Amino acid sequence: MSTVTITADAVAVRLSAAEKAGALRGDLRVPRSAVRSVEVVEGSPLRAPRGLRTGLAIPGARKLGTWHRSGSREFVDVRGGQAAVRIHLEGQRYDSLLLGVDDPRAVVAALAPTPSEA
Repeated sequence: MSTVTITADAVAVRLSAAEKAGALRGDLRVPRSAVRSVEVVEGSPLRAPRGLRTGLAIPGARKLGTWHRSGSREFVDVRGGQAAVRIHLEGQRYDSLLLGVDDPRAVVAALAPTPSEA
């Protein structure tokens, strides 16, 4: 299972060796300054990715990789039955990250702008 780490400077997604093979990419790290917004994904996160896939999709169980749609690119790492967040980015390889997390509201709170950023 991948690990999402949020620091003062970055959002990092660390993938296991098997996940790297399935996603056809390595670990991911984006600067916090690139985060434009973050939202909790309502309903099943397995239904949220749209477009053409490069990576792994196991119906009802897992989606992992890159989804391409109308000039946008989204990195997806979600499992069936797990909550997820969508992090919208600017100026990065990906336009958004769709990530399965244990506590989506904590991720939203962690990525909320601080009073000095607002």
